[in-house]
Amino acid sequence: MKSIHSTSVEQTQAIGERLGRALFPGAFVALIGDLGAGKTAFSQGIARGLGIRGRVPSPTFVLVQVHEGGRLPLWHADFYRLGDESELETLGFDERGDAVLVAEWADRFVVASDRLEVRITEVGEGRRIEAQGYGAAHDQLEVCFAD
Repeated sequence: MKSIHSTSVEQTQAIGERLGRALFPGAFVALIGDLGAGKTAFSQGIARGLGIRGRVPSPTFVLVQVHEGGRLPLWHADFYRLGDESELETLGFDERGDAVLVAEWADRFVVASDRLEVRITEVGEGRRIEAQGYGAAHDQLEVCFAD
């Protein structure tokens, strides 16, 4: 597990951007953190790293937002309002192809054995961002979290 510290929204976005540049087709980033921890800011950085321009808001009320126009499409999801894993099928996650999936509140369901879990925790005035890769390809992404 790798860990990095952020002291601002901009720095959290920059760490996400670094990860976004390293993501590969079909990658799954499972975001975990309390309300207000910085999951959406991190996701905005990932979008920038993928070359996606434009607004990337929280997907809370729409469950999944698809952002295109970058090197890979981004599916930005929020699992908080889902009742159980069966609802994931109706959202079409198995049909996303090469799109990167970034899921906020991903600790509600174990969605895939291959994933990068990113846990964002408030620490004092900043955030600790920890990453753990599961599966060979996702393990390689941990390097994005070195100081």
